Amino acid sequence: MTSLVRREQPAPAVARLVLNRPERRNAQNPQMLYDLDAAFADCARDDSIKVIILSGAGPDFSSGHDLDERESTIPADPVATFGAGLGAPGVEGRHAFECEAYRGLCRRWRDLPKPTIGQAHGRSIAGGLMLLWPMDLIIASETATFADPVVAFGLNGVEYFSHVWEVGHRKAKEMLFTGAPLTAGEALALGMVNHVVADDDLDEFTVDLARRIAAMPAYGLRLAKASVNASLDAQGYESAVSAGFAQHMLGHASNLAQYGDIINPDGADVIRQLAR
Repeated sequence: MTSLVRREQPAPAVARLVLNRPERRNAQNPQMLYDLDAAFADCARDDSIKVIILSGAGPDFSSGHDLDERESTIPADPVATFGAGLGAPGVEGRHAFECEAYRGLCRRWRDLPKPTIGQAHGRSIAGGLMLLWPMDLIIASETATFADPVVAFGLNGVEYFSHVWEVGHRKAKEMLFTGAPLTAGEALALGMVNHVVADDDLDEFTVDLARRIAAMPAYGLRLAKASVNASLDAQGYESAVSAGFAQHMLGHASNLAQYGDIINPDGADVIRQLAR
């Protein structure tokens, strides 16, 4: 099977992982997520690589989860959890799946022992944020947008619930309550992204930043990253993300009880309107 993630090396000591499902706007199915995890793991073990860039092929970074494959199972052995309950029916099985494939993988990527850079262009919707927010740095093109409209599905937000840490509590509420996207400029002002650059300069700028980071000692970079992450956790970051995930699963349970599906079926039309 062809991987849904392409690995490139745009500069010495720099790897770029490219979400490679442009015909679906890089909508994530389990195969893509586990292809991405395998690529991250390969880069982590490769001593010649010091910095990892994550980008997307086609017009958008990622349109989120592929709703046509929401009942898919994981295509590999569990890597983030022990996998208990993955085959169970109903909420128990769904909880196990999302603990592994969503919450678990995001936590794993956030703690990857090398600097990571998210390179965002076009739209990053819901699950697209789940891929960007675990990255250490984010560079956005000037026309990029960022949205989490899944309240329309009867859920609180995307599974990696770090909204308050990314944009502040009042903007997080507006973002979730309305489903409206943030512009790249707004994301920069709120501290969600490090830099906004012209669309045509995005690749070059991101690779140049990665080169400058790669000039630093690998162990120093690892220690600096671990220190910042530990500081966030001391402030309650991990507890808050876990609490948000628990609310997300409560939303799925409510939808299953009401509609027999993990999402409110009316939500898709609302989100399509917001994306126009």
